[in-house]
Amino acid sequence: MKKTIFKIRLLLLGVYFCFPQNSTFAQTASKVDQLANQVEPKVIEWRHYFHEHPELSNREFKTAKKVADHLRSLGIEVQTGIAHTGVKGVLRGGKPGPVVALRADMDALPVTERVDVSFASSVKSSYLGQECGVMHACGHDTHTAILMGVAQVLSEMKNDLKGTVVFMFQPAEEGAPPGEEGGAKLMVKEGILDNPKVDVAFGLHIKSELEVGKINYKPGGFMAAADRFVIKVHGKQAHGSRPWGGVDPIVVSAQIIMGLQTIVSRQSELTKEPVVITVGIMKAGVRNNIIPEEAQMTGTIRTLDTAMQRIVHEKIRLTATKIAESAGATADVEIGVGAPVTYNNPELTKEMLPTLIATAGEGNVIESLPITGAEDFSIYGQKVPALFFFLGGMPKGQDPKTAPGHHTPDFYVDDSGMKLGVRTLTNLTIDYMNHHSSEGEK
Repeated sequence: MKKTIFKIRLLLLGVYFCFPQNSTFAQTASKVDQLANQVEPKVIEWRHYFHEHPELSNREFKTAKKVADHLRSLGIEVQTGIAHTGVKGVLRGGKPGPVVALRADMDALPVTERVDVSFASSVKSSYLGQECGVMHACGHDTHTAILMGVAQVLSEMKNDLKGTVVFMFQPAEEGAPPGEEGGAKLMVKEGILDNPKVDVAFGLHIKSELEVGKINYKPGGFMAAADRFVIKVHGKQAHGSRPWGGVDPIVVSAQIIMGLQTIVSRQSELTKEPVVITVGIMKAGVRNNIIPEEAQMTGTIRTLDTAMQRIVHEKIRLTATKIAESAGATADVEIGVGAPVTYNNPELTKEMLPTLIATAGEGNVIESLPITGAEDFSIYGQKVPALFFFLGGMPKGQDPKTAPGHHTPDFYVDDSGMKLGVRTLTNLTIDYMNHHSSEGEK
């Protein structure tokens, strides 16, 4: 085993030194580093602005305007209003070559911030009829600021670019409000990957539990598919003192919730891929002494294998309807297919791995296990070869177990991690162009 690991390391080092570490790469990387250093203060400033002024999905009006104004100031072709508030920028290089798409998401979450920083959000809004705080509790503010920085760096290297860059600033990655379309699906529907036709897509996500300076990646299935389910249980209303006179949909719902967990623990091949079924909302009743007629639960399904995904959907329907039937109730099950598995094209990942290593440094690029979180960047990956990776945002030296998680009021990332994001997306773009342009193939 040790000999095998040693051989693999030698092979990777050989690829590393023969592929990116030539004089052309060194000169280009040096220029990228210089420009990234210059733009870093602006990237941090932009990030603080977005963090202090967060906007919910499909409502990213101020964010989109700031992005569009910046792109126009660089001489980049700009199209606004895609998928409601999305922004598309097109930078045409000085030489012919492939079209590379880079994506950043812009929306925030209905979370009230608890982090003690000078740029903390105090924004209030309404979500699903409830008053709430608004916070960039998943790092989309960093993604937007990083891609603005990449746009500035690449625009200053425009004459040497062997191809075209499409900057995709996307709304509603967290999901459009009920009754609305949005996110990557609507961006693709409205032609974000066309005119010019995109050849490949790269994206990143900040990670609060990964130390600054490090990158996580994985070939193939990287992040889970996320599907939404709603189960309505219909019983028979009765007085709370006489439960035998009705059919209690709350008790039936409790039994269904427990039954759903046996799909994971006893019916899914977890050694193949993980499965998660979570009920996040449970609604029933209006008074303490009335057994209601109906109860409703809403939840999420996470899978990393399409065959397992189909099986889990079937078992959820079967489990809910049969448990309800056994109690004299009925259950309606609706499953909405959301973001598919985020799939990193294996050939593209292998090709660009040396660039990741050369940019972040050997030992800082770590292949990870699959993630049960989901990303609608996966929709771009269904259309073109794509590579998505995690960028470290945890302060150096912190124990990952103590780092606040994503989607929480205490979510925090260190500003110092964003420069690596600028350098990495820029180098991926330039290297891919150099290897796939007609000039680079000669």
